[in-house]
Amino acid sequence: MKLRFARKHLCIPYALFLALFVVAPIFIMLFYAFTDANNRFTLGNFGKIFSDTTTLSAILTSLSTAIVTTAICLLLGYPVAYILARSGLKHTQTLLLLFILPMWINFVMRLNALKEFLSLINLLDKSPYLNTVIGMVYDFLPFMILPLYTTLTKLDKSVIEASTDLGANSFQTLIRVVIPLSLPGIISGVTMVFMPTMTNYVISDILGRSQITILGKLIENYFMQSNWNMGAAISMLLLTVMLLFTWLTGGFKEEKNERGAGLW
Repeated sequence: MKLRFARKHLCIPYALFLALFVVAPIFIMLFYAFTDANNRFTLGNFGKIFSDTTTLSAILTSLSTAIVTTAICLLLGYPVAYILARSGLKHTQTLLLLFILPMWINFVMRLNALKEFLSLINLLDKSPYLNTVIGMVYDFLPFMILPLYTTLTKLDKSVIEASTDLGANSFQTLIRVVIPLSLPGIISGVTMVFMPTMTNYVISDILGRSQITILGKLIENYFMQSNWNMGAAISMLLLTVMLLFTWLTGGFKEEKNERGAGLW
C-alpha cells in the first residue's frame, strides 16, 4: 500500500506540540482554577481575587505600570517608526537593526547592565516604581517600533500626497491621515507591550528590588506556596482579559491585503 504525503501533513508535528504544551496545560490550569485544595468545584478562587487587598494592590500596580509603559513606548516609538518609514533616509534597514539589536542580547544580561547604569547615576535606590517603568520601556520599546514601522511602510503615498494637494499642512496630514491609517500598527504595538508588561516580574525584581509586586510575581508566589488554585485562577483571569482585548481590537480577524490594513 502506497502512502500519500500531502503538504497538510506538515502541520501534524505543530498540532501535536500545541496539544501537549499549550492546550493540555490550559486544561490543567482550568482544573485548578475552578477547584479548591480538596479538588472540589468552587468559584471561590475568583472571589478571593477581588476581595484580597494584596491581589487588588498587585492588579492596580500592574495596570498602572502597563498603562504608563505602553504610553511612553507609543510616544517614543511612533516618531522613530515614522522617521524610519517615511523620511527616505539611506540605510533605513541598518537603523532599524540598531533598535532591534538589543533584543538579541540575553534578557537578564541587559537588565543587569541597565541596573548598573541606574546605579551609576544614583537612581537605582530612589524610586523602585520609576526604575521598573524604565526597565519595561527599555525592554518593550522594539515591540512597539516594529509593528508601527511595518504598517507605516505599507501606507499608500498617493493618499498622503492627496492630503497635501487639498491644502493640509504636515501636522494636519499626520493627525487626519497618517495616524488613522496606521491604527492597525498602533493596536498591534499596544497589544504586544501592554499585556506582557502586566506579568513581567523579572524586571520589577531586578530593577525594583522586589519592592514592586505585579501580577506575574503574585502568580509565582502562589505557586511557590503550593497554592496552585489561586495562581491558576489569576492566570486564567489574565488569559481571559488577553483574549477579550485581542477580540475587541480585531486581532482574530483575517489579515487583509490592502496597504496598511493588516496587523503586523
